[in-house]
Amino acid sequence: MIQPICRMGNPILRKKTQEISKDYLLSDKFRQLLIDLKDSMKHYGGIGIAAPQIGVDLQVAIIELMGFNRYGEEVNLPLTTFVNPKIEYLTNEEQGFWEGCLSVPGLRGFVERPKKVRVRYLNEKAEPQELVAEGFLATVLQHELDHLQGVLYVDRIKDPKLLSYQEEFEEFIQAPSIE
Repeated sequence: MIQPICRMGNPILRKKTQEISKDYLLSDKFRQLLIDLKDSMKHYGGIGIAAPQIGVDLQVAIIELMGFNRYGEEVNLPLTTFVNPKIEYLTNEEQGFWEGCLSVPGLRGFVERPKKVRVRYLNEKAEPQELVAEGFLATVLQHELDHLQGVLYVDRIKDPKLLSYQEEFEEFIQAPSIE
């Protein structure tokens, strides 16, 4: 079921979320949460969403990114569930992308993040998984998993001059963005 998106200013977006127990992970309630996340992400046009964005204080995010992105980079990550994820930065080299967020509607900001990461997590069946990503996918992963730590992309903008309303971004900057 589609849930309303919590926007910047809602305290749930600023707190570290709770880990999910294996019992809860295998429950019908958790399966419904995944349906709510997917329905909400699709409805609002995102490529990823984290539980706090729909008001749920749990460490789970989903991402779906298939085909060529706006940067000409092919990324093929089918709908993936990240439960209790742990992220490891594999390089100090950074890359920058213009990011947007369902919880910060109408804005875009240029964020530089580590170029390559490893994420260890449980999938929706409580099976341990590992994903190494670089480029655009690494940025998307960091963006979504930041939500589970109470961090929004606007917190990571190094230069406040690189924050723009969507309309001005499209008119004057003309660079692709992520949701």
